[in-house]
Amino acid sequence: MLPKYNRILLKLSGESLMGERNFGIDPKMLEQYAIDIKAITNIGVQVAIVIGGGNIYRGMNEAETGIERAQGDYMGMLATVINGMALQAALEKTGVRTRLQSAIKMEQVAEPYIRRRAMRHLEKGRVVIFGAGTGNPYFTTDTAGSLRAIEINADVILKGTRVDGIYTADPEKDSTATRFEKLSFDDVISKGLKVMDMTAFTLCQENNLPIIVFDMNTVGNLLHVVTGKSMGTLVS
Repeated sequence: MLPKYNRILLKLSGESLMGERNFGIDPKMLEQYAIDIKAITNIGVQVAIVIGGGNIYRGMNEAETGIERAQGDYMGMLATVINGMALQAALEKTGVRTRLQSAIKMEQVAEPYIRRRAMRHLEKGRVVIFGAGTGNPYFTTDTAGSLRAIEINADVILKGTRVDGIYTADPEKDSTATRFEKLSFDDVISKGLKVMDMTAFTLCQENNLPIIVFDMNTVGNLLHVVTGKSMGTLVS
């Protein structure tokens, strides 16, 4: 089985780790993700991962919490490192060598983010998890995913979600919503579709970096995507 992509950036939301829970990390989801990621490393795909922190801390309204936006964003970055450590532990339990790099220095738990070092790790077959977003407030983990994918010369961003692609409307709320198989960057903008926030999306558009939105919660889908099976929605 030959992969279509040599190096990928997998973008996962923090909420995806909750599974059936309302908060925190579901060990079953961690185990499933680790098995799916191992399957693609086994066929030689180089894997980098950016994971959100919404299952632990979601930047809340400043008026409600009294926490200013920048402070809240830093709290969210720390949550992504917790998720990164959990995913690292799950991957290493399955025998996949990993490195966790953080955009905020915390030497006891993660390497600092160094682009060239990250690329060497990938070349040696290690999975690299990028934590702490971009290291700056006011930027989402979607933007961190786009930025890191461009920096490491990834072939594609795979955005793993709970739904199997981009739809005309929210399929969880509207039963008449239909799925797109392919879209151009201009289509997404003209139709007002929500793929990523605009900063992240514009980075991909300017650097001709394709995005595939797919259902990560079905076992085996990740392997299908990297071997070129038509799944989810391709934006290019």
